[in-house]
Amino acid sequence: MTMTVQAPTDVALQVSGVTKVFDSDEGRTAALHGVDLTVHRGEFVTLVGHSGCGKTTLLNIVAGLDTPTSGSVEVAVRTAFMFQDATLLPWLTARQNVELALKLRGVPRSQRKGQGDELLEVVRLTHAASRRPHELSGGMRQRVNLARCLAQNADLVLMDEPLGALDAMTRDLLHDEIERVVSERDLTVMFVTHNMREAVRLGDRAVLMAYGKIVLEQDIDLPHPRVMDSAAVAERAAYLTRRLHEAA
Repeated sequence: MTMTVQAPTDVALQVSGVTKVFDSDEGRTAALHGVDLTVHRGEFVTLVGHSGCGKTTLLNIVAGLDTPTSGSVEVAVRTAFMFQDATLLPWLTARQNVELALKLRGVPRSQRKGQGDELLEVVRLTHAASRRPHELSGGMRQRVNLARCLAQNADLVLMDEPLGALDAMTRDLLHDEIERVVSERDLTVMFVTHNMREAVRLGDRAVLMAYGKIVLEQDIDLPHPRVMDSAAVAERAAYLTRRLHEAA
């Protein structure tokens, strides 16, 4: 496996021929088969497919949390990972959880509180800066998680089903928040989901995966703002679902 940081171009990420095989007592299981994917700067790419199709494995390899059996990953920008669970430290306040990410990035102590407050303001949680995770709703915890992710000063944000555990109303609100923050900060995003409507609601491009392969890439040319339950989003999601089933 080769992972390098290239000179700035319009390409944020290049995945070439990536295969991943897991060994176990029961034998060898191929999770990815020769995956090729290019992500351009400023794109919001959604990876969508059924559980076990390889989308999270691909995201983990891009993040450097796992290594491919063969193939290469070239990353041209700084990356940060936003997990499905907020995994906030329960004994720290919202601000302190964000400050910890700043500390790990090497931000001087004298600057952390101010930057932490600025990041909480970005996700509209200034009023909750002194609350601990158990005092926050699920949606608020994920907004702190997003602020902590932004504290890493990354250009490419990798999101692994970050809204999967939230109720529909909270999820819709977080869609708006993520879209706003991504636009304001000119981020590149790879967003894993099993929900086709969510993929269409958020993505500039949907990448459909099945059995460890990319079976279709589709630009989403619907105008913004988009609504999860709108007829246009539902129609495009239904079309892509049919295409996924046909290709699989």
